[in-house]
Amino acid sequence: MAFNVTSSPHDHTRLATSTLMLRVGYCLIPGILAQWWFFGWGTLIQIGMAVLTAYGAEALVLRLRGRSMAAIKDNSALLTALLIGIALPPLAPWWLVVIGTAFAIIVAKQLYGGLGQNLFNPAMVAYVLLLVSFPLPMTGWLPPTGLLSHSLTLMDTLSAIFTGFTLDGFSPHQLRELADGTTMATPLDTLKTGLTQGHTSAEILTNPIFGALAGVGWQWVNLAYLAGGLALLRLRLISWPIPLAILASLLVFSLIGFLASPDGAASPLMHLLSGATMIGAFFIATDPVSASTTFKGRLIYGVLIGLLVYLIRTFGGYPDAIAFAVLLANMTVPMIDALTKPRTYGESR
Repeated sequence: MAFNVTSSPHDHTRLATSTLMLRVGYCLIPGILAQWWFFGWGTLIQIGMAVLTAYGAEALVLRLRGRSMAAIKDNSALLTALLIGIALPPLAPWWLVVIGTAFAIIVAKQLYGGLGQNLFNPAMVAYVLLLVSFPLPMTGWLPPTGLLSHSLTLMDTLSAIFTGFTLDGFSPHQLRELADGTTMATPLDTLKTGLTQGHTSAEILTNPIFGALAGVGWQWVNLAYLAGGLALLRLRLISWPIPLAILASLLVFSLIGFLASPDGAASPLMHLLSGATMIGAFFIATDPVSASTTFKGRLIYGVLIGLLVYLIRTFGGYPDAIAFAVLLANMTVPMIDALTKPRTYGESR
């Protein structure tokens, strides 16, 4: 009997890129539904516009480059659009998502050569571009629906996104002022601003935007993305070193800071369950193109992101730090991989 024997490694379960991207998108669904539940229809509308823009930009660039349109079927544009739509405030103006998504696909992805060639995570490049260029609309998160005294219908949301005002004539800024004593955008923003004004953490936590764990709405959104992240691990779509290193290092650094100054620092629970912590640890930092590829490198890469998130949140000018931390860590990946490259069997030290 003849056997067809090939050299190692032997991989019999490799997924097509399109299937991999689609399954990662499926794992985002719990978090997306949680955002829709707590922050309204805006998240779904932003995702829809991002998806349309991403596919349009991808098709345009492929045409200009003379490449086959079959490349658009790899679903990488879909995943980038999902991440951008999730990251934007629900009532951000329509042109913001169009600019960000087009920049992510055309500049951060295609100008580097397309899928597999980009040095940085395209969604995070777009997010930082928008945050630096348009800080006001990018920080315009509404409090969760339970804290709003003015309920938003689907038509109100569409009107606010495309005209800047709800059907009753309220702007997103006015809606934040109408909230039950809550005028800041997010729990992390509220805490950071309060600390800079000389208040203690205990005093700030009496704000209605803070819940039993970290922040009303935000804590459940993060737990939903955690569930999706665990599904990624269960399906073996990502490996565990990066998310574990990020969450463990963020826990350790924030615990040290909190024990050193309990009245002037956020608690570890606040760091873990607020902002974009869970989606960053499981869905963004684990991007196989821009992340480290060695086992030790992934641990170092994850610890670096956790440290940067803590430092930027605590001492930097932005309340959340996932995008900045991931992009800064992306810069170090070539060096990390070079220093942690496994030794070939039989190679002398």
